[in-house]
Amino acid sequence: MITPLDIPTSPTESLTLLDLQRMVRSTLEGRFANPLWVSAEISELKVNRSGHCYLNLVEKGATDGAPCAEARAVIWRSSYSTIAAKFMAATGATLTNGIRVLVRVVVTYHEIYGFSLQIVDLDASYTLGDIERRRRETIAQLQEDGVWDMNRELELSRPTLRIAVVSSATAAGYRDFMNELARTSYRYRITLFESLMQGEMAEQSIIRALTDIAAREEEFDAVAIIRGGGSVSDLALFDSYLIASYVAQFPLPVFTGIGHDKDISVTDMVAHTMCKTPTAVATLLAELIDIEVDYLLRAEEEIRTRAEQLLTDCSNRLTLHQRDVSSLSREYIIDSTHYVEQLHRSILEQAQHIIDSEVRYLAQAEQLAESHSVDNILRLGFAVLRGEDGRARGSGVVAKGEVITIERMEDIITAEVRNITKKRG
Repeated sequence: MITPLDIPTSPTESLTLLDLQRMVRSTLEGRFANPLWVSAEISELKVNRSGHCYLNLVEKGATDGAPCAEARAVIWRSSYSTIAAKFMAATGATLTNGIRVLVRVVVTYHEIYGFSLQIVDLDASYTLGDIERRRRETIAQLQEDGVWDMNRELELSRPTLRIAVVSSATAAGYRDFMNELARTSYRYRITLFESLMQGEMAEQSIIRALTDIAAREEEFDAVAIIRGGGSVSDLALFDSYLIASYVAQFPLPVFTGIGHDKDISVTDMVAHTMCKTPTAVATLLAELIDIEVDYLLRAEEEIRTRAEQLLTDCSNRLTLHQRDVSSLSREYIIDSTHYVEQLHRSILEQAQHIIDSEVRYLAQAEQLAESHSVDNILRLGFAVLRGEDGRARGSGVVAKGEVITIERMEDIITAEVRNITKKRG
């Protein structure tokens, strides 16, 4: 238990503010005489022209992320170059805002500036461990959200030629990407959505670029997130839950070329296709078109082969049909000839039958006609009555006083009509 200080004061025997500040300083520096290892997040960092580094350290709450503790800190010029170089060698990055650090500090107190910490050493491995911890938390959260495999399950458009690129326009990685595509013979349509790729505003800048692309989704086949190489802490940006979650649920396939060979970011893990460098993304896009072209060439060859086979089969069938038609035609002609001959004979037979029938009819008619001839009538004992003009007449047309002739078989009688008496019926 800490023993309270016994400092007698009264209205007549008070302390000056300076006396109190000195007592606080003496007490703090006496109680915290030895350096301490302290973990915190750097919220602000500034190196002035003199070479001193001034920082603001914070501890954030576990629930809302709001600072629950805050302190000023300083690294004097005499130590800053050594500490910064040590951190750079271990992490590949510079000390900057937003990272957690484990620092060895000396508690100090100034009568005017108040409480502060003097940083005398730093453990870079702690920062690397914190990056990995946050990375694992991001992976676990994405898997719990059920979005881990969503972008990888999207089907690529064929061919993949309309590419939206998220990158800095001045980045070397973007230039490498464009130069690699320019070496191909394919006509890509590249649209750059410029974004910051490092620093405090990079996360929101990348999200804004992706949001703009999503609003024009139908104009693109895929998205490429391009960034050149960088330090571990720089590339930790792509372990961000916000970026990785947005990429995982993005409506278009996302290619990443974030430019690091050793580690794979969480964004790489959830993207449709991960490449190590921007150049590798361009190379892969060209290979995808090569595959499409090869597929089309093979399809063309297969179509040609099948067409030729089909034509050959059809030609063979036509030849067989020609033979069948020729054979059937001959058979049909022979059958038709036989039919015509039979029909001819039938017609001749029917015509002959008709002729014979008509001949018989004519013979009968001739007999009938002969039976009605004058000679035949006379031979039967009848007589023919003729007028003065010699024409045969019926009894009804003879007039009284007319001279008529009556022709019989054996003679002709000339007589004058004296009287006509009609018989009663």
